[in-house]
Amino acid sequence: MSDGDSTISQAADAVEQASNHPALDVLARAGFAVMALLHVIIGAIAIAVAFGQPGEAEPTGAIEQLAANPWGPAVMWSCVLACFGLGLWQASEATLRARPLPRKERLSKLISSGFLAIAYTSVGLSFAGFAVGMRGDSGESTRDFSASLMATPVGLWALVALGLTIIGIAIYFVVKGVRRGFKEELFHFDGTRRGRLIDTLGVAGHIAKGVALFLTGLLFVIAAAKHNAEESTGLDGSLKALRDHPFGPTLLVAIGAGFIAYGIFALIRSRFGRM
Repeated sequence: MSDGDSTISQAADAVEQASNHPALDVLARAGFAVMALLHVIIGAIAIAVAFGQPGEAEPTGAIEQLAANPWGPAVMWSCVLACFGLGLWQASEATLRARPLPRKERLSKLISSGFLAIAYTSVGLSFAGFAVGMRGDSGESTRDFSASLMATPVGLWALVALGLTIIGIAIYFVVKGVRRGFKEELFHFDGTRRGRLIDTLGVAGHIAKGVALFLTGLLFVIAAAKHNAEESTGLDGSLKALRDHPFGPTLLVAIGAGFIAYGIFALIRSRFGRM
């Protein structure tokens, strides 16, 4: 190993050691708790929408609910810090902490944890937007994004790729739920009655989230196929579209309950899960 490689390796070791600081773990656990709360609120909104009540069943709608209290700004900035901390922790999982893994596992970790790092940071930015008074309709933003993308030479293919990527993530969540792949993240209660209940929450939550993401990705593909950005309405639009189908409200209630189950599971994971 050359002196240059040795220096880079030592620097990476130093950064990895810094990423293992307990303070980052505390922030990451707080971030998991915030995400858990968002899922519970989204699930509750989805159930309300099934019965004809207003609301946006997606992260922005959930954040708006959290912001609507006298301590709104303080709550928003606290959530910003927690989500950014969780995003940073996932980024270290994708890069620094994955260095000892075999190449195939390292690549898989880079993709999965890297995506989560971007997702959690994006949620943190949404909290920051609400903290400074910025509000917006998520469905409208998604349609505007789709329209801008379709206006580019490769926009239709990019929109299809985005939709298929979301569908791929949806399948990952369903498979993870069915195979109980989440157990490696939370094994604190293995072999106990409480553990079996947590497993049930994990299975139901992951499958429900997978179904919701599948519908969201499908709408992006349909929007590209029809050359109509109005078809891409994000998570809220995909869930509300279910109401027009015969068994739609029942499925919407089931998905909402699943999101609540996922939120409870994630809250337990934030406290007892592997870091």
